[in-house]
Amino acid sequence: MIQSDAALWQVAGQYAYDDSETNTEELTLRSGGEEINESLIKILEGIMLQRIVILLIVLLGILQPADAQNHKANLKSAERLYKFIVAGQGDSVHVRMSDTIRKKVAPVVFSDSFRQLEKQMGKFKSRGKWKTEMAEGITMYHCDVRFEKNSMRFTVVFDEDGRANTLTFTPATSVVDAKPMEFNKKRLEEKSVEISTDTFRLPGTLTLPKGGSRLPVLILVHGSGPNDRDETLGPNKLFRDIAWGLAEQGIAVLRYDKRTKVYGTAAYPQGVEATFDNEVVDDVISAVRLVKSLPEIDSARVYVLGHSLGGMLVPRIAQRAGEGCLGGIISLAGPVRKMEQLLTEQITYISSLSGTQPDVKAAVEQVMNSLPESYRKMETEYQPVEVARMLKLPFLVLQGERDYQVTMQDFGMWRFGLYRNPNVLFKSYPKLNHALQEGSGKSTPFEYTHLSPVPEYVIKDIADFINGVFKQ
Repeated sequence: MIQSDAALWQVAGQYAYDDSETNTEELTLRSGGEEINESLIKILEGIMLQRIVILLIVLLGILQPADAQNHKANLKSAERLYKFIVAGQGDSVHVRMSDTIRKKVAPVVFSDSFRQLEKQMGKFKSRGKWKTEMAEGITMYHCDVRFEKNSMRFTVVFDEDGRANTLTFTPATSVVDAKPMEFNKKRLEEKSVEISTDTFRLPGTLTLPKGGSRLPVLILVHGSGPNDRDETLGPNKLFRDIAWGLAEQGIAVLRYDKRTKVYGTAAYPQGVEATFDNEVVDDVISAVRLVKSLPEIDSARVYVLGHSLGGMLVPRIAQRAGEGCLGGIISLAGPVRKMEQLLTEQITYISSLSGTQPDVKAAVEQVMNSLPESYRKMETEYQPVEVARMLKLPFLVLQGERDYQVTMQDFGMWRFGLYRNPNVLFKSYPKLNHALQEGSGKSTPFEYTHLSPVPEYVIKDIADFINGVFKQ
């Protein structure tokens, strides 16, 4: 979803909690200790917490792996917590939570949660077996609970003292289980680099096949939010997966921490207006200059891939770089429609999953009003398809068909607007969501908390495009 890093993201802040010293109102959703920084999930937290009181108590950064000796004890404790939740015994749940949770959440929240679930999901039908799952060294205990309308996953995580520090009911995931991608030390190497734009210095990583020379290179451009170089989303690292996968196929990849990740609010010094350019584009142009100067890289084969917001901006990046500078561009789940329309559609979609009826207009207005005027102006004026029509370089548009954040409507607009251009290629993937996770059925935000690496066939398509052998 398109979201300015300069926005305050206030929508969910009214309803949630934060452990930090600097902000006592905003909850940051995490899985495995990593921040999920799509702002719509923050809106979702507000909707869920306010309207249906589904427990979404995720402790900030202090999840600890469970000791193997405590596994059986934790499994029994998880069962007890589940039974107390079902019975509405909030005090019994509360006393078994971590100190931080007990200070911030009243027992009545636990007492009421299952009743509220039944109101939204229909009567309880059955419960599945307990399972364990590891993500980033964290042991999660979960079981699926079936209601009349939907199935929910009850998940518990314990700290090193055996107290629960995470307790959630979320829609049962439909994404495909997969092993994390591994770095092949024998075939690949990584070097630290720095992207310099004016006074800003962004640390990055260049991934290379060992012994390679005059290599094609792909620069990865983040989506919205203060993303790290891996574009970490829960336990998933989309950009890292792409980098490692492409390097295995002889293509160098540059990824770096986004300016707003490194500098926070200092990314917009006083008197400097926030725009797409100083949020994203300027640093990509600097990255292009950097890779063209590297001895390992073929300066005539520099490509740029943007995801989400980055995907929307790749035509502007190519325009700014100048004719002949880039070998090609790739838009991965890049939106065409405007932010207000996307927000409205996304909140409406998420509300339909939970059966809630939020004030969508008010939620959208709150986000839009938090954006700087300069950002809104540029977002209104920028027409990605129109800019792309003027380009002569190869352009690949990729889209997941299960993506509810940037939908097939956006993909269709790219295709309709550029179908006369023989340099533009298109491909959509029936099983993939916005984060390139395979699954079935309706996609939900909770899929992002599930480990599911980028499929090999997506990486192959990107490699084929760069190598000039892509087939639609």
